[in-house]
Amino acid sequence: MTGSQQLDLTVSGAGFDGRTSRRQPATLHVTGSRVVLSLNAMVETHWQLNQLRIDPAVPGIPRVVKFPDGARFETGDDGAVATLERHLGQNHALAGIRRLEGRWWTALGALAMTLALAAAFVVYGIPTLARGAAAATPHRVLAVFDRETIELLDGEYLAPSTLSPSRQAQLQSAFRRASSWAGGPYPYRLLLRDGEPEKAEMFQIGANAFALPNGTVVMTDQLVDLSGNDRELMGVMVHEAAHVTSRHVLASVYQGLGLTLLTVAVTGDVVSASTFAAAVPATILSKGYSRAAERESDALAGRFLMTAYGTTKPLRDLLARMESGSPRTDENSVGETGRLENLLATHPGTSDRIRHLKEIESRGHGQTP
Repeated sequence: MTGSQQLDLTVSGAGFDGRTSRRQPATLHVTGSRVVLSLNAMVETHWQLNQLRIDPAVPGIPRVVKFPDGARFETGDDGAVATLERHLGQNHALAGIRRLEGRWWTALGALAMTLALAAAFVVYGIPTLARGAAAATPHRVLAVFDRETIELLDGEYLAPSTLSPSRQAQLQSAFRRASSWAGGPYPYRLLLRDGEPEKAEMFQIGANAFALPNGTVVMTDQLVDLSGNDRELMGVMVHEAAHVTSRHVLASVYQGLGLTLLTVAVTGDVVSASTFAAAVPATILSKGYSRAAERESDALAGRFLMTAYGTTKPLRDLLARMESGSPRTDENSVGETGRLENLLATHPGTSDRIRHLKEIESRGHGQTP
C-alpha cells in the first residue's frame, strides 16, 4: 500500500461471483486493510486490500474491482474507486491521461490534432505513397493498364483515325523521334484516333493527347487539326512521353483512387490491374496531373523544343489553342489566372504553363536528356 491513512469505505454496486454470469446487487466494504464483498446481502467473501485489482478508468464505463477467485464488483462511484486506486498505487501512470480526458479543451485539442493528421496524410501521405507505388509497379502490370484502357476507350470514346495514311505516317515518324529523345525502357507507340465519334454521346475527348503507363500515347485527329504545324505536335508528344518516363500517369491514378489501388503495385496482381484499368481514363482526362508533374513534363518538352528549334513557342501556342478551341488563338490570347484562383488550384493553368515555357526559353538552348 502507498497510503498511510486507514480507509473506511462502503460502496454500492453490482457483483458477479466468478462462477456464473448472474449479476447481483453488491456492496463493497473496506475497513483498514480488510475488504468484504457482499452479494445479495447474503454471501460474503473476505479479502486483504492488497489482493484487489482495479481496472483502469474508461470514460462512461462503470469502475471494476476484481478478486483472486474471479469475482468482480462494478460501480458508478468513480470517486470511491479512485480513492482505492490511490491508496493501492494502482493505475498511477494512467491517472494523468484520465485527468486530461476529463477536460473538454483536451478532447477538442485531440480531435483537432486527429483531423490535422488525417488531412496531412491525404495531402502529403497518399501522394507520397502513390509515387512510391508507381515507381515499384512491374512492367507486366503497366502493359495490362495500357491494353485494358485502350479496349475501354475504343469501345466507348474513340474511333479509328480519319487522317490520310500519308499524314498518319508523318506523325508516326515524328513520334519515333520524340519518344527516342524522351528515352526510358518503354515500348512506345502512338495511337491516332478520332476523339469525337458519333457513338460517344455523353462525353467526347475532342482535341487532346494523353499517355498511358506503359508508353502508349493517344493523339486525336481534332488535336492534329487544331495544331498549326508538326513542331507543336512534337512538343506535345515529348510532354506525354515525359509523363510515362516519370510514371506520372500511374501515380495520378493511384492517388485518385486512394490506398486500395496501391495493392496492385505491391502484389503485382494482374487481375486487379485489369479491374482498376477502367479508372485510368477518368483520372487522366478529368482530374489531370499535379502542378509538379505538369511542370516536370513541360520542362522536358521545352528542352526538346529548344534543342530542335531554338524556341518553346510551338508548345505555348498549341496550349493556348487547346484552351480556347480555336485555331486562330496563340499564346498572347491567354489571360492571366487570378491570384486566389491560382493559389487554390491543384493543377497548373494554361497561363502558368506558358510562363514556365517562356522561362525555359529565356535560359537559352536545350540539351539532350
